[in-house]
Amino acid sequence: QVQLVESGGGLAQAGGSLRLSCAASGRTLTNYVMGWFRQAPGKEREFVAALTWSERITAYSDSVKGRFTTSRDNAKKTGCLQMNTLKPEDTGVYYCALKLRGLDKYDYWGQGTQVTVSS
Repeated sequence: QVQLVESGGGLAQAGGSLRLSCAASGRTLTNYVMGWFRQAPGKEREFVAALTWSERITAYSDSVKGRFTTSRDNAKKTGCLQMNTLKPEDTGVYYCALKLRGLDKYDYWGQGTQVTVSS
């Protein structure tokens, strides 16, 4: 079993930055992909970014590409999402998640953390 605990988030002004962290426990993450998702009020959850834990191959949605960066610290088993040049439309609850490489479904999810960007 894997547990994910998120931290970070909060309130930022447009143009500002925030950093989210996701600490994993329970097993090694060699064969996993860590994904980041967000859900704005009244909208469906959407993909933001992903990182293969071993090769550190990254992927981003078009809406955040060039502004957000995902990384990981293997020794701490912690993934991060650095969010720069924030926009009001980045507001939402952000979730980290894990899935095995090659599979579509994310099996493990963090509790979510609120990000609010004011204009």
